Amino acid sequence: MSSSAPRGEGLTGDTAPPGSLSPAARARGRRLVIATHPLGMTHHRVFTAELPTLALLGLGAGDAIVGLQRSLEPLLQVLRLPTLRATARWRMRNILLVGQVAAIVCATPLVFYGSLRALEPPRGLVIAMASLLLCNAALAIAQTVWFPLLYHYPERDQTGRFFGIVRTGWHAALIVYFLAAQRWLGLHPGGFGALFAVGWLCGVVRSALLTGLPERARDDGPAPPAPRLREPFRDARFRRYLAAIALGGGARRAAAPFAIVLLRRHLGLSDADLVVATLATYAGGLVSLYAFGVAADRLGTRPVFWVTSCLGAAATLGLATLPFAGPRTLALATLLFFLQAVCTAGFDVADTNLIFRIAPSPDPTTTLVTASVTINLLTGLAPLVAGLVLAAVLHAGTVPETAYGALFVLCAVLQLAALLPLRGLERGAH
Repeated sequence: MSSSAPRGEGLTGDTAPPGSLSPAARARGRRLVIATHPLGMTHHRVFTAELPTLALLGLGAGDAIVGLQRSLEPLLQVLRLPTLRATARWRMRNILLVGQVAAIVCATPLVFYGSLRALEPPRGLVIAMASLLLCNAALAIAQTVWFPLLYHYPERDQTGRFFGIVRTGWHAALIVYFLAAQRWLGLHPGGFGALFAVGWLCGVVRSALLTGLPERARDDGPAPPAPRLREPFRDARFRRYLAAIALGGGARRAAAPFAIVLLRRHLGLSDADLVVATLATYAGGLVSLYAFGVAADRLGTRPVFWVTSCLGAAATLGLATLPFAGPRTLALATLLFFLQAVCTAGFDVADTNLIFRIAPSPDPTTTLVTASVTINLLTGLAPLVAGLVLAAVLHAGTVPETAYGALFVLCAVLQLAALLPLRGLERGAH
């Protein structure tokens, strides 16, 4: 498993500089990413996002546990730092595959969710959380090399378009998945095991397909030096980028899971009802991602950040009105989840476009990974802190509607605050 790719991998029949991918190899990489990412993101979301939250609530989890679960995926991104150092010796494609396979193995207990529910509390909850912890850790290791691999596939002036297509594809796949999940849970309440099994199988198929992913060749000889992780922080543009994305991302991460908790535990919606609201999040991305990608390429990231931050803050603020919607609660929640998803999709496309401009070429790996780890650590603390605070104030007797409403108002303000560090930033990016 040496990191050295065969000299000139992907160069046959094309003219390309040494160590770079040929046009044919880049095109093959784009096709593989577009074809396999729906499977990868279905596997990823099934074991990191909304479905585990609902499953843990079924096992008796409280606000603090829910906050911890939604913090696992971002906080465990710290594992990317030692993995980044390993890229000096190991091929990135191999690191991706090892992490993917490990995630599949570690997620296996959740496929047997029915057996976990049958265990004496809190044993089922402990096993489920342990499985999620290990699975999320393995996914973090795999994700370390994902953007560095993808960096070399799209044309420089079509980065937003490429990621718009990629993300539209996996949003469409998740809409199909959650439509089926909603029907399944309506017929089999609490039947999360089968839903986890589908996500598990998606991971298996994706792992097999990714063996053909192209990777830049390296020159024979000594391994390159270990990356200098502090180097990107010397760039003022990089620091401002981190501040903006951490504010906006942290606000969204804190609001999302507790909107689900409020609806399920305090407003009486069913698991099937909440899958409908979850569907809206992927529908929002589906209808907007490609358009935002084109807009970011043609107009720049600044207008995309402004529109998505302002409208996203309004949608988050609207979550505070859910307890007063009465019979329209599900319809209002679905609408707000849809609007927030549209804004999140645009914000994330602009985010990727901007960091690709800031990252130095031809070796962007250290900047991309350092940015991702730092942002995930900062934003990952948000749901954990929110869950601990909510658990404390609810235990002290605060009315749930007041506690959750205050959280949503704060998150809306932070989404708007994210615009401040972004002012003028795009002009300094190449």
